[in-house]
Amino acid sequence: MQQVASLRYGVIFKKAFCDVEVFTAFVRDFLGFTLEIDKVETEKSFDPPIGGVDSRFDLYAEDKKNRVIVDIQHRRYKDYYDRFLHYHCAALLEQISNAKSYSPALTVFTIVVLTSGTKEDCAIAEINFDPVDIETNQRLNRIHHRILYLSPKQITDKTREPCREWLLMIQDSLDEQIDESAYHKSEILKVLNLIKTDGLTPQDRARMKDEYSLEELMLKEKTEEFHVGVKVGIEKGIQLGVEQGVERRNLEIAKHLKAQGMSLEMIAQITGLTHEQLNNLE
Repeated sequence: MQQVASLRYGVIFKKAFCDVEVFTAFVRDFLGFTLEIDKVETEKSFDPPIGGVDSRFDLYAEDKKNRVIVDIQHRRYKDYYDRFLHYHCAALLEQISNAKSYSPALTVFTIVVLTSGTKEDCAIAEINFDPVDIETNQRLNRIHHRILYLSPKQITDKTREPCREWLLMIQDSLDEQIDESAYHKSEILKVLNLIKTDGLTPQDRARMKDEYSLEELMLKEKTEEFHVGVKVGIEKGIQLGVEQGVERRNLEIAKHLKAQGMSLEMIAQITGLTHEQLNNLE
């Protein structure tokens, strides 16, 4: 077994996948074409920001035809699918501002890797922007932009190769040890070499600790919010119960006093009940 740093950490994912050979193979196996690039950027953003939001991309590369974005996420946001649809559209709109038409020069592909995942996710989900003939269900092959959402936790026997080996490797890394003999692709073996624990730099370790601490803080805040909400709910329930108990007691007293012939005005003064409540007494 090889000791590795988990690919749940953004710093480790970027360390491995910003390698041009690895990035190109990953894109080829999931999207079906070969990028011609000599670098992969990290923490890419557009200046000025598109749509008033400073969208940042973990990994970014483009050649003369294609613009490819890869994001790694461990925390599952409620707006997960919408969030990366926005990122994708920002990468489209950035081209249009200086274009002569609404057809961008580069086709945009976004790949989002979710290492946590929920039962609602699947191993590979896709948003394909190409129009479809609703009568024949055939694509018109006019728009090629795509978004892939990858969830390694949801791998099944039906997950297609070579994608399956990549997803298995990402999932396998999460417990920080990997059996190298289970993998055969040269680019995946290169990833395993890049994320070896004994090959991490002091900077890598520091950023991993920062990410871990931030996750712990967010989890703590979420847990505290939950407990505060439960406490407030219990207190409100107790207070409501007390108030209802007092009201029931006063209604019983009012019934007794009314049966003794006391006036409603006097009963209202004694019990604090309204005339409407007193008039409804049986």
